[in-house]
Amino acid sequence: MQGVNTNKKPKQASDPFTFLKAGGKKFVNFAITNFCNAKCKYCSFHLERNKTYVKYEDACRAIDYLIDINTGVLALTGGEPLCDEQEAAQLCKKIKKLGLLVKVDTNGAFPDSLKKLIEHKLVDYVAMDIKAPLDKRYNTATGKQVDLENIKKSIEILMSSDTDYEFRTTCAPGIIDENAIHQIGKTIKGAKKWALQAHVPDNAYKKLYQQKLGPEYYHQLKNYFNISKQYVTNTLLRAKV
Repeated sequence: MQGVNTNKKPKQASDPFTFLKAGGKKFVNFAITNFCNAKCKYCSFHLERNKTYVKYEDACRAIDYLIDINTGVLALTGGEPLCDEQEAAQLCKKIKKLGLLVKVDTNGAFPDSLKKLIEHKLVDYVAMDIKAPLDKRYNTATGKQVDLENIKKSIEILMSSDTDYEFRTTCAPGIIDENAIHQIGKTIKGAKKWALQAHVPDNAYKKLYQQKLGPEYYHQLKNYFNISKQYVTNTLLRAKV
């Protein structure tokens, strides 16, 4: 499964489906919750105040509909889809039984949930965010105190598994710089895939991160990309540069 660069504005919680094309198959992002345990300053989901999940019965009806329109890949997103371990596992079982491929987007804060999905072969592909180097800069990026041991465990789980995965880093100005790329690279050296993503000001809830990006930012982004390939051969740059 290849990474997808949509360059779209952030979806609204009331519209959980984002239809994409990936590898010739219909690829659907399904936001099963509007809640996230992180409060990243450059992300729109901080604005979702109520912790809500799509009811399992409603999700099953939606999945049946997606089968009818020839969906090949269903990605569970949020918010953070692994906040509710039972809900995520149930949906993955349903999706797999119907013969679809399952992708899970996660911030890595729930390694036990991630491990169970992998061990029970309920997920085909995992995209895990690595927000910053695993030090105090991580708390700056996420806007709250993070258990870095959980992030490390999730990284180790993915890198030691047979499941396809990618690590993703959003290159937010003021959070990611050359040193950050080097430090993250050392942590995930030899990973299957690392995707560097351009910061999207329209996604940010903090005014500091809503400022338009000039040519210099994209020059830096290319430099980050060149650095990242020193650590992960299969590195992608998701940006219009």
